[in-house]
Amino acid sequence: MKAIEKKNIWHRGPLLHTYSIVARDSETGQLGVAVQSHHFAVGTVVTWAEAGVGAVATQSVGDPAYGKLGLDLMRAGKAAPDTLAGLLASDSFKSIRQVAMIDNRGRVAAHTGSRTIPEAGHIVGDGFSVQANLMLKNSVWPAMAEAYRGASGELVDRLLAALDAAEAEGGDIRGRQSAAILIVEAQGTGRPWHDTTFDLRVDDAPEPLVEIRRLVSVRRAYIHKRRADVASENSDLDTMEREYAAAESFIGENPEMRFWHAIALLGHGKIDEGISMLREVAARDRNWVELTLRFLPAMMLPPDSSLTERIRNLLK
Repeated sequence: MKAIEKKNIWHRGPLLHTYSIVARDSETGQLGVAVQSHHFAVGTVVTWAEAGVGAVATQSVGDPAYGKLGLDLMRAGKAAPDTLAGLLASDSFKSIRQVAMIDNRGRVAAHTGSRTIPEAGHIVGDGFSVQANLMLKNSVWPAMAEAYRGASGELVDRLLAALDAAEAEGGDIRGRQSAAILIVEAQGTGRPWHDTTFDLRVDDAPEPLVEIRRLVSVRRAYIHKRRADVASENSDLDTMEREYAAAESFIGENPEMRFWHAIALLGHGKIDEGISMLREVAARDRNWVELTLRFLPAMMLPPDSSLTERIRNLLK
């Protein structure tokens, strides 16, 4: 009977052998968690975060309850170390768990169970924790800690630097498959869709860290577009131009940011500039011009047959 119990202990949750990082940015207060693994859709279980509350990574033999209950307890005011200690005390399978938590004040705690498959371990630092199990080498998580401490830029850049360092050090002994990154704001508004800055997953790819960096860049484009839209509504054209330029630089070959930039210019009466941009977009795909014609009635501009004709001429 004991032999059967030992065998079945590894079926007490998804086998999420992986490396991850949880962190809080001391300047912005943003909270984040990032992960990579040779496991399909690792982000569906490992990554948890809530604006103004905390972030959690639950892995090895992962138990999503650590994410849900961890955030519930931190939202109620418990510090991350107390939260993790309490959940571990009631988990009879804590020897196979690996969990890290950080709260909105930067208090952090981690646990690597005694039966977690080597190479496994964690490092808790100032405002972050890195943890890994089933690694090729026991230098993976120290490399992550060093990379995070030494990285500059926004929180997303520093989290990605930690993941890259883990992979460069050998990473998961089985290789690569999926990755995820979740970053939320320092204060919650009650609207999670507004409070979440990055919520990106690569569920299955030969180079998940390469792909998630591409997705981060695309997401940044939309962040800058949103800022440009706000500036446009406020008639702050200098900021609008600057933010659209940033959006275009992050989006790559996708013409969408250039299109919305053109629409904004038309809306502010900068007809020649807007038409010029539309001509560039039309050179890639004429459907964007057809879309512009459909937008004109909704742009709350005085009827202008000459403008309509100029745009229509781009289809010729």
